[in-house]
Amino acid sequence: MKTYHWLATAVMCSALALGACSSTRLGGPPVRSANAAPIVDAPPVEAVPSGPVEATPLPPVAGAPLASDPMAPPAGGTDIAGLPPAPPPPTIGGPAPAPAAASAPTSRTAMVGSWSAQTSGGSCRIQLSSSPALDLYRASASGCSNQDLSRVNAWDYRDGEVYLYQTGGAVAARLRGSSGSLSGVLAKSGAPLSLSR
Repeated sequence: MKTYHWLATAVMCSALALGACSSTRLGGPPVRSANAAPIVDAPPVEAVPSGPVEATPLPPVAGAPLASDPMAPPAGGTDIAGLPPAPPPPTIGGPAPAPAAASAPTSRTAMVGSWSAQTSGGSCRIQLSSSPALDLYRASASGCSNQDLSRVNAWDYRDGEVYLYQTGGAVAARLRGSSGSLSGVLAKSGAPLSLSR
């Protein structure tokens, strides 16, 4: 009953406020339409005390079974969409296996720097630079007894592989690995080659 009384009061106040909002002409009296309701002094509106809001669950729909969990699917073996409920995941003895460690991300910039090259003929130094050389990057070799490695003057990183190029543009070697260790083969002989920091 209080809600109805409050609603009726709010509607009456709104109607009075709208009735009072008539247009005025420059300094003249308000203009009212012929069928507007007369302005009546309304009794003061009492403030309605606000209290805590109480919520109670609604009774179940007729014919529906009671469920202790409101989020549980209705009895009958189907969920709200009419699909059968998904079975619980199987439990397997022991803890779940740890995810495999992701390999260290590699990029062209991670490969830049000085490397120690190891071949069957010995070791030498390979320097991979970030300075561009046409569509490749500059490289240099020092102390390499292998003829193919001694002529390395450029390099590139594509699809996870480091390519070493020699003068003339021929591929000297291809290597794979991380920013700390690379392994591969020399292009002409197929001999193993490894680079390490």
